[in-house]
Amino acid sequence: MDSDGRSGGRSADGSDAPDAANSSDTRAPDNRDPVDYPKVVLVTGACRFLGGYLTARLAQNPLINHVIAVDAIAPSKDLLRRMGRAEFVRADIRNPFIAKVIRNGDVDTVVHAAAASYAPRSGGRATLKELNVMGAIQLFAACQKAPSVRRVILKSTSEVYGSSARDPVLFAESSSRRRPPGEGFARDSIDIEGYARGLGRRRPDIAVAILRLANMIGPAMDTALSRYLAGPVVPTVLGHDARMQLLHEQDALGAMERATMAGKAGTFNVGASGIIMMSQAIRRSGRLALSVPRSALVAVDSLWRATRNTELDREQLDYLSYGRVMDTTRMRTELGFTPKWTTVEAFDDYVRGRGLKPIVDPLWVRSVEERAVAAAQRWGR
Repeated sequence: MDSDGRSGGRSADGSDAPDAANSSDTRAPDNRDPVDYPKVVLVTGACRFLGGYLTARLAQNPLINHVIAVDAIAPSKDLLRRMGRAEFVRADIRNPFIAKVIRNGDVDTVVHAAAASYAPRSGGRATLKELNVMGAIQLFAACQKAPSVRRVILKSTSEVYGSSARDPVLFAESSSRRRPPGEGFARDSIDIEGYARGLGRRRPDIAVAILRLANMIGPAMDTALSRYLAGPVVPTVLGHDARMQLLHEQDALGAMERATMAGKAGTFNVGASGIIMMSQAIRRSGRLALSVPRSALVAVDSLWRATRNTELDREQLDYLSYGRVMDTTRMRTELGFTPKWTTVEAFDDYVRGRGLKPIVDPLWVRSVEERAVAAAQRWGR
């Protein structure tokens, strides 16, 4: 499902785009002095959840002299207040004007968090691809031309690995997906990663960090997965029980902040420890599961949700069937970041924070399960 979120409190040339998700960064680790903190940071996607709250965090850091928040739309009054001393610049990163913002601001660190996983209401898939890919091309071209830029942090997604029945137990950063995606957010993310690596090759003095975030969840973040699991009845794929690795929204912010301050180059899987099965998630939230054939899942979802922002594409169907789990060793050992929430803790916080009232009491379900297990053990003697 998508790894981008809206606040729910509610370049270069095309030759650099890879054909698969396994184009891991082979550059040597960044050995610069760890106290070489950024001085001027530019954050794209500042009106989205991650970009906006990351801007607020960085603006509170006294080690950073200046923070520039960029987005094509104006932030809400509440978000603008949260940004504090950060300077907001209304700009579309597809426009060459972004190069002037970077150059005039003497920006040394760029955090690209603007990629969207859902199509805007005013356009379809073509508009989304233009926003994601063309925006990244223009932004990275501006970074390449700016001599002041020394770090680029890209928010990517675990969706680049895909989901299938033959997946490894854990995806490492060097893992490849079974089949390349034809289109959608996963395809865009793979292309954007390729352009980021191209920037690193042309400007080896720039430390490029790519963070592949697991599916995010939490009380405030609105994603396809959080919406999917919030309904009273959750459709599931008949005969499948997906393994899900999640990432709490606050841990996602923490990882982005750590990458911004540390200046480490490379590709990093970012996810919480442990997994939760789809069936477990449904039981813990007190939802009702409705198992349907895979071919019928899209029709059921479209009928119940009646909004194209939550309709399922092939990538999401695969995820709901098989799930996805990453190896996060490099995140802990090289990036130096450890999430505070486990996968189960992150999911439980989402349930509490959203105020999801159980349709079926989870305690009753667990009691029935325990009695069933006890009965089976007695019969087996």
